Amino acid sequence: MSDVTRILTAIEEGDSQAAERLLPLVYDELRRLASQRLAHESPGHTLQPTALVHEAYIRLVDVEKAQHWDGRRHFFAAAAEAMRRILVENARRKQRKKHGGDHQRRDLLENDAAVDEDVSELLALDEALAELAAKAPEKAELVKLRYFAGLTQDQAAETLGISRATAARYWTYARTWLYRRIQE
Repeated sequence: MSDVTRILTAIEEGDSQAAERLLPLVYDELRRLASQRLAHESPGHTLQPTALVHEAYIRLVDVEKAQHWDGRRHFFAAAAEAMRRILVENARRKQRKKHGGDHQRRDLLENDAAVDEDVSELLALDEALAELAAKAPEKAELVKLRYFAGLTQDQAAETLGISRATAARYWTYARTWLYRRIQE
């Protein structure tokens, strides 16, 4: 049993000090995942990898809400899902009228250079992914791990406990299905 799995078990049992011991062990990997995910965001995105990691971590190890972790892989899959939800919430917040709605930010020094903050693609993907999850949860989980956590196909297959060939079939199906759904 790895150190991460032992600490996750302690957190599950209500040990409030365990969460403090977990962060140093998983921080670098979470930061790498967050950086990979944010690299796919549009220019002008204001969320930084450190903030994304911290927000996801807080959601994952909330001692007051008992959570069951089946080990390291389950924790990182949940981290990918938490990061996805944070990015979607951030995109929705930016679309609200209170936060500028569909107005574009402009550089105060150069008014003619507008920054494109199109979040509609992320929201469309989230909506389509929710529909895919209802129809084929294992394929949707693969997309979350690949797209939001930045895992390779082999890493995602290992995390999900499926073969590489199955992961390749799921990925082909999910990409085609999502593309068609988003184009509608």
